[in-house]
Formats: sequence, C-alpha cells, structure tokens
Amino acid sequence: MLKHISFVIPVHNEEATIKILFEKIKIAMYKTGIDNYEVIFIDDGSRDTSWQEIADLASQKPHKIKAIKMRRNFGKSAALAAGFRNAEGRIIFTLDADLQDDPAEIPKFLDRLESGFDLVSGWRLQRNDPLSKTLPSKLFNAVACLLTGVKMHDMNCGFKAYRREVLEPIKLYGELHRYIPALANNLGFRIGEVVVEHHPRKYGKSNYGWERYARGFIDLLTVLATTHYLHKPGHLFGGLGLCFGLIGTVSLGYLIVIWFLNLAGMNFGPIGNRPLLFFGILCTILSVQLISLGILAELIARNVDDDYVDKQICEIIDDSDFEV
Repeated sequence: MLKHISFVIPVHNEEATIKILFEKIKIAMYKTGIDNYEVIFIDDGSRDTSWQEIADLASQKPHKIKAIKMRRNFGKSAALAAGFRNAEGRIIFTLDADLQDDPAEIPKFLDRLESGFDLVSGWRLQRNDPLSKTLPSKLFNAVACLLTGVKMHDMNCGFKAYRREVLEPIKLYGELHRYIPALANNLGFRIGEVVVEHHPRKYGKSNYGWERYARGFIDLLTVLATTHYLHKPGHLFGGLGLCFGLIGTVSLGYLIVIWFLNLAGMNFGPIGNRPLLFFGILCTILSVQLISLGILAELIARNVDDDYVDKQICEIIDDSDFEV
C-alpha cells in the first residue's frame, strides 16, 4: 500500500539527533492521527556514527524507516534526490536532521496543502542562528526571490511539504534544492508559506559555510536560464548580443564622427590608439558571436524531443471520462 506521507531527511554527521528526531516525528503523527507514513534517512557521507544510528533504527522499525547510504558526501541535492526517488508518499516532507525544525509544526503544513497549495515552505520568522548565517541567508533570499519572481520570505528553509506531483518533473543536482519553489512555480504549481518555530542548534555544528552561497548564486543563474529561457535560448543569447552590439555601435559611431571632424580640419587627435576603438571592436565581435550562439541554441532546442509539454499539463478531460 502506498504511504500517505513520506519524510525525506538528509543526514551528515548528526549522530546525536537521529533517534530524537524520529521520536518527535512519531509523536507528531500520532497526534495528527496518521499512521500511514514512512521516514527516509539519507546518510550523505557522514564521518561519525550516523549510519549506525540509522541502520539500528531501521532494524527496529522496518515498516516505518528506510535507510539510504550514499557512497560519499555528494551534497544535499543528491541526498534529497535519492530520498525522493525512493519515497512512496503522496505528500513528501523535507526537514533537516539537526532538530532546528520542529515536527510538531507538521499539521500547519497539512492544513495549507488542504487549502489548495501544492508546495508549502516554512518561514523562520524568528531564526535562532548566528549572524554569520542569518545575514547572508537574508541577502540570498532577497536576491533569489527578486530574480525568480517567487514571492516568499524564506526560500532557503529546508522544512517543506510537497504534493508528489510537484517533485516528479524536477531534477536536482548541484545546489538546486534551494530553488525547488522557483522551479515548481515555473511549472505552474501553487506555492505557500507557514510561519514555523526555529530552535537553536544543540548538537553538532553546521555543515555549511560561506562557499555554499557562492555555489548557490551560480546555480541561481542556472535556474534563471532553465526556467525563463530553456525553450527560447535565442532570446537569452540574442538579447545579450544586441546589448553588446548597441554598445559597440555607439562606441565606434562616436569615433567615426571624430574621424570625419579631423578630416574637416578640426584636430581631435588620432583614433587608432584610443582604447575606445578596441572596446567597440570587441563588443561588435562579441555581439555577432552571441547572436550566432543563440541561433544555434534555438536550432538545437527545436530538435530536442522531451516531455516539456506533458509537464505543463495539469488535467485532461476527454470523451472517455463520460463513457457509460
């Protein structure tokens, strides 16, 4: 029988919290009155005894727990992708294993899903983290929401609930787990938020540093390209090409005017040794290359047979639905 709810939990060096987290989930589900659920722990290359803790739990609760061990630390996106692939639930929750997310908040997410949303994200209104984490996170959220057009307060929160159909068309790699709301929004799914309590970290230490934000911003460019320009790459490269072409044309046009004025007897000096000449030529060449690249990308995109149209369809009603 398919599970009603799946909890997908990536784990990296969280040996002290795994059993506590499972107990908290079990209590929350008991209070909610739902017994048909599973908890999937994914050990993402932990160097402590996290895998032993997970394996021990799985042997004690084989009908409730799935244990997945990655060969090495591939990152959170890879761990989540492995969990999603093995999840059986119609509703899938993700939360971190550090106990900063509180499973007692689960009913809030379920209520929002019942009200018509397809993806519900937690909003850590009062975040209990040091400034070194909260400040770059706020900057990241502001930039990501501005560029993707998704109106959220806390896109970076790992506590989320999804309808299964939201995750099926999304492929995760790199740091793209941060942008699942943007990818889902591009496919037309409804995105909502709920305010959640955020606890201070009591065990272990954060596994993320400043470098994750650098990787995250690079992946943000990937998201923008794949959501806005995946099936119209000519608009991206062609638009950039036209911008550089305009800059090059203005620069060279200015120098041409000076050259004619020099011929008319006005001494504005030679144009051959001006940096603006080389800049204008460079922009013109770059413009031609980008426009050419856009045309080639369009030709490739038109000949790629994929299921993009199927991903855009929500429901089909035909005459077979009315046969008696």
